[in-house]
Amino acid sequence: MSAGGGKKAIIAALTANAGIAAAKFVGWAITGSSSMLAEAVHSVADTSNQGLLLLGQRRAAQEADRLHPFGYGRNRYFYSFVVALVIFSLGAMFAIYEGIHKISDPHELESPFVAVAILVIAIALESYSFTTAIGESKPLKGEATWWGFIRNSRNPELPVVLLEDAGALIGLVFALIGVGMTMLTDEPIWDGIGTLAIGLLLAVIAIILIVEMQSLLIGEGATDAEERRILEGLVDGDRIQSVIHLKTQYLGPEEILVAAKLAIVPGLDIAALAAAIDDAEARVRSSVPAARVIYLEPDLYRS
Repeated sequence: MSAGGGKKAIIAALTANAGIAAAKFVGWAITGSSSMLAEAVHSVADTSNQGLLLLGQRRAAQEADRLHPFGYGRNRYFYSFVVALVIFSLGAMFAIYEGIHKISDPHELESPFVAVAILVIAIALESYSFTTAIGESKPLKGEATWWGFIRNSRNPELPVVLLEDAGALIGLVFALIGVGMTMLTDEPIWDGIGTLAIGLLLAVIAIILIVEMQSLLIGEGATDAEERRILEGLVDGDRIQSVIHLKTQYLGPEEILVAAKLAIVPGLDIAALAAAIDDAEARVRSSVPAARVIYLEPDLYRS
């Protein structure tokens, strides 16, 4: 992952969302727009979420101890899972409630041009945050699609920020459409429709994140490319003939546990066997730096 687990993208998103939230609350107070209120609450949730991601990184940096001998790296997965719950409960459910309420009991907007101006400024700020997240993610994404990166990344923060920022930008467009249609048609129900659309969008994003973070919390293995490099590193064709079986698991976004049983050439003495194991570990760590915890069991292959 990029330095600090995408900390630059997290801080950019936190700064942008804090300013945007304040502006949106002012806009809601002036206009009475429900979509503006939904977007304000959305920005508050996003600001809190970036704080949770930073807290998760800080907790994950704790040294391993007797209670947690493999360290605290999964804190980053846990706090990212909490972020998904916040998006769903505070962002999506509130917006859906407000949208339904405004559709059933529409109210006229006051000073709608103020809402439009604030939404346009918010789009510009969110675009800056989104661009920063994209720049931080590109080195990790490689040739994968963005959807593939979100689905397969073992690092939680950047996919979370990417989806949050993408959702915020689309939500702002929904709010802008709702306010704009209300101004054009003089029908305030459009503001409620825009608010409901924001809520449904946030619900979809939250569900995607909940599924992905739950999978990481349970424990995911190395990627296909990493496993292939690990297998190649374990076998030297001289002392180690093959890998009988291999199991891997991410202990945190930047630490993989590797456990393998190796088929050893018969007749090796203890010193040669120890050297073969040490050399295999060195090759694996060189090929996959995240493979920090390695347990290798030598054995003779039996069909």
